Amino acid sequence: MASRTTSELHSQQSVDEAILAKLGYKQELRREFTPLETFGVAFTFIGVVPSIASVLFYAIPNGGPVAMVWGWMFACFFIICIGLAMAELASAAPTSGGLYYWTHSLASPRCRNFLAWIVGYANTIQFITGVASGEWALAIQITAAASIASNKAYAATSKELYGIFAALVLSHAILVSLGTRILARLQIFYIFLNVCLCLIIIIVLPAATPLEYRNTASFALGGFTNLNGWPFGLAFILSLMTPLYTIGGFDCSVHMSEEASNAAVAIPWAIINSIVVSAILGWGINVSLAFCMGTDISAIVNSPTGQPMAQILYNSLGQKGALAVWCILITTQYIIVSNCLLVGSRQSFAFARDGALPFSRYLYRINRYTHTPVNTVWFDAVLVLAIGLLAFVGTQAINAVFTIAVTASYISYITPITARFVFKNNFKPGPFNLRRLSFPVAVIAVSWMIFMSVIFLFPITPQTTAQEMNYTVVVLGGFMSLAIFWYYCPVYGGVHWFNGPVSNIAPAMRGEQGEEDSVSEKTGKRNTVLSVSAMDA
Repeated sequence: MASRTTSELHSQQSVDEAILAKLGYKQELRREFTPLETFGVAFTFIGVVPSIASVLFYAIPNGGPVAMVWGWMFACFFIICIGLAMAELASAAPTSGGLYYWTHSLASPRCRNFLAWIVGYANTIQFITGVASGEWALAIQITAAASIASNKAYAATSKELYGIFAALVLSHAILVSLGTRILARLQIFYIFLNVCLCLIIIIVLPAATPLEYRNTASFALGGFTNLNGWPFGLAFILSLMTPLYTIGGFDCSVHMSEEASNAAVAIPWAIINSIVVSAILGWGINVSLAFCMGTDISAIVNSPTGQPMAQILYNSLGQKGALAVWCILITTQYIIVSNCLLVGSRQSFAFARDGALPFSRYLYRINRYTHTPVNTVWFDAVLVLAIGLLAFVGTQAINAVFTIAVTASYISYITPITARFVFKNNFKPGPFNLRRLSFPVAVIAVSWMIFMSVIFLFPITPQTTAQEMNYTVVVLGGFMSLAIFWYYCPVYGGVHWFNGPVSNIAPAMRGEQGEEDSVSEKTGKRNTVLSVSAMDA
């Protein structure tokens, strides 16, 4: 039985390597992630409870219970549409390059190099700010634990928060530099811990909440709170940042494609299952919080802990109970950020493999001891430390990393999904496909992302100051402007040398024939269309 299992594993590995070879790449990373562990990466990356805790300050003042309960359900419909469109592309071409690879393969030859460049850089800043936002949320959660322990007498300074933030970044960089097998096996524990934390909030919190903080059904399911001054409709839309940030970055499993077994099937199902499971658990958590947070919304928003959920737990469970649950939440958040850095380092590795990042020559290296791209792990970590310096500008400046992560991801999602239908190409679906529903689902997904990308540029309140403005447009706009400048820079710019995904494998090993392969071999680049499915292998 054991030998047959080993034989099956080798057979599946051969299939995965053949698919990757057809996409133009040799197998360099170890395929240690089983389908369940691949799901674990995506599900843990979402991290329902810690992620909700990190951005609950968007929902509570902009709609309160209505936004938490019904806004969550409303947003999840569109999130699922985005995930379905993404899963189709992932099944057709399971490679760590993911989004920018698909863009280059599906777009017109006249613009595909530029579009792939933009998507690659948007995807890079998505994960870097994703790590930064996760680390910042974790730093605040740690200081919130100190506040709970001191009966809310302690309040951290910006310097203290950044010190904790920096220490967390360094510890995560060390953890993610470990071998792939260790990181893969940890995913089962990560799933277990996330599910346990969800059940604590859904079951234990309502049972332990005192009568004075228990809300009626009319308030929990129909109460609307507007503390920031926007018109009610716009306030509700702004509250959707909570579900969109929480169930976001589900392309994370895509970037693990070259380390996953049976990637053409496992990756799309990891995307879909992680979204559906997180949507259900998240709705239960929001309902529980809405029934157990009391009616004094202002006190929750302005809590000395700096975290609305921490205050809700403190009111319901008391100091010791809240501290116990909060410590589990902190542990779970630490796990989430480790997976975020793990995935981000793989995306950076794939982008550097095609020569697009600065210092690509040094970033595109596999450590011979751990067999992981250690250089890209530390490259991302250094950029995260730099972004964290926004904390010294002001609260809204550092809070912008949350919206930047979502907005940047939408730029990288919109482009390949649109390219599939706008440009003439020979897209061939993989094992997972929606058939006739592909186009309407893509239209809904893209329309929603464009609309919300504009909304995410709005400030917290209608009347704002320089310190309170939304810095998303400044940071993201500045980063993308630099990327465009570097692309068109005279002599040295990417327009002179960037040709999209570069094959690092001989054409004969890809099983491809024809004139196009000869041209590709001569120019040192891969310009074939996205036309690989698992069945072909």
